[in-house]
Amino acid sequence: MAKVRVDAFSISIDGFGAGPRQSLEHPLGAGGPALHDWAWTTRTFQQRIHGRDGGATGADDDFAARSFENVGAWILGRNMFGPIRGPWPDESWKGWWGDNPPFHVPVFVLTHHPRQTIVMQGGTTFQFVTDGIHAALEQAAASAGGKDVRIGGGVATVHQYLHARLIDEMHIAISPTLLGSGERLFEGINLVALGYHCTERVATPNATHLVLVR
Repeated sequence: MAKVRVDAFSISIDGFGAGPRQSLEHPLGAGGPALHDWAWTTRTFQQRIHGRDGGATGADDDFAARSFENVGAWILGRNMFGPIRGPWPDESWKGWWGDNPPFHVPVFVLTHHPRQTIVMQGGTTFQFVTDGIHAALEQAAASAGGKDVRIGGGVATVHQYLHARLIDEMHIAISPTLLGSGERLFEGINLVALGYHCTERVATPNATHLVLVR
């Protein structure tokens, strides 16, 4: 049965999924890139993000690889797509990832401002949804062809889907870093009341990986 998943979502020891002062120059906020140190050097991310061979193997790479398995569509918040606020000023911004983004499947971007679908290399299409999280999930599930839908973030988007009880499974990677401020992933979220329990825990020198299932 197809799932709605959060995968490879990195947080700091003090619970932040992004640092403060996000901008074009600092899309993950101040200190935010350190959250993903466990992932950047893995074989999976080297291939997916940079198109390069090589990279580290082991438990971190196993979780990185799992995060892409059986994913038929993604959902992203607008902040994850780009730093632009308000109405789209033009059609020039096409995401952080260049001409060949790492998704290779349809991606549905939550926004309040309409925009035409963008067709990218490698099978990625960015489709913009203006009528909320349920509509985005309905469209993503229809496009996924029986595969899972991955909620890519950011924090606010994960919050919305958690509050709506729509996420079946989460892989959280706790990175050994402190941010002090930013966006807390579980701020105001009662995971116990929502029915989650931890089914897997793997610690590496770079992160502690937790799988939470509802």
